[in-house]
Amino acid sequence: MSSVAPAAPGLPASDARVIAVVGIAHSVSHFFHLILPPLFPWLKEAFGLSYSELGLLVTVFFVISGVGQSLAGFLVDRVGPVPVMIGAIALFAVSAAVLALAPGYAGLVLGAALAGVGNASFHPVDYSILNRKVSAPRLGHAYAVHGITGNLGWAAAPVFVVTIAQFAGWREAFAASSLLALLALLVVWLNRDALDVPVHRRGHAAEPVRGLPGGTFDFLRLPAVWLSFGFFFAYAAALGGVQTFAPEAARLLHDVPLQWVALCLTIYMLASAGGTVIGGFLARDPARAERIIGVCFGSAALVAISIAFVPWPGGLVPVLFGVMGVAGGIANPSRDMLIRRAAPPGATGRVYGVVYSGLDVGMSIAPPIFGLMMDAKLPALVWLGIAFAQATLIAGAFRAGRATRARDAAPDAV
Repeated sequence: MSSVAPAAPGLPASDARVIAVVGIAHSVSHFFHLILPPLFPWLKEAFGLSYSELGLLVTVFFVISGVGQSLAGFLVDRVGPVPVMIGAIALFAVSAAVLALAPGYAGLVLGAALAGVGNASFHPVDYSILNRKVSAPRLGHAYAVHGITGNLGWAAAPVFVVTIAQFAGWREAFAASSLLALLALLVVWLNRDALDVPVHRRGHAAEPVRGLPGGTFDFLRLPAVWLSFGFFFAYAAALGGVQTFAPEAARLLHDVPLQWVALCLTIYMLASAGGTVIGGFLARDPARAERIIGVCFGSAALVAISIAFVPWPGGLVPVLFGVMGVAGGIANPSRDMLIRRAAPPGATGRVYGVVYSGLDVGMSIAPPIFGLMMDAKLPALVWLGIAFAQATLIAGAFRAGRATRARDAAPDAV
């Protein structure tokens, strides 16, 4: 695997600049996760689509992103993260323009596919820049900002596209999203020197993975890697349900006013961002990561079950979304700590690529399944499915933690 020269400790201003620019780029990637689902009511009416057909658009996005993400780490090592980041944001701008001009369902699929290609590289790109350009004392702050800006991108997308769609139209909402991506592209371009990471492109073999023979793919034999992949798969399945059909399912169950449906998702994402700040303090002790995940996602699962069965007044539903968001946000830093512990020295980049692709696989499978539930007029089942995925996260976290500790305790893991 190509090696990247470590950066010297940066000055505070330099660190802040890198963290801010990477955060802006990351927020744009998350923004593009959600430019389609909030506009499903408009697209359904415009093209006469079913809920499962709409869910398939999200599947296209995340299948392509998942396949690309597992390969993107190698591309980043070969050409450097900055060119890949610039190309990815440019693809976002193009994809939104294609969606704005789509004459039918095929155009929507093409736009979703292009956005998926753009999204594929962001975790390898972001972590490559942060790990090399931010000084060690501030790396924790960099990870926190990275997570928060992602949540803010999720929170902004529904309000942004729905507001424009209500006053101008859904095509104009996609066009405005394209302009937003171009603005982010300009920011990255103007700061490209600050983000630049030198790479060695030739003559470097893969770094050996601790406890395994040297080899590019030997890390795939570690149980902790696949348990972490499964954890992210379940996390994405729950999140995919929340981001796509949960607001509409809640509207059908509890007569939530239509104008509040997109607001539910925004509240969830803002609450998640706030919870992430709290979770950053709680995650300082890696040994309690699994317990934090268990309490938080257990609480979120109970809220989801209550939405399925308790006749809550519609005005209270956005508050319940906020409670779930806070719980998930608190768990997020512990989740990231769990994954960092699973990555052995010598295979960090490769592990991030594979493990984070579990997010895309889960997000690709969940929406059409939840869409079928909606087509079958079973909105309560959507919420039960979300609760089941959240409960699965608890078991996955404890199993991944045990596998990591067993690997670290092995005689050859030194």
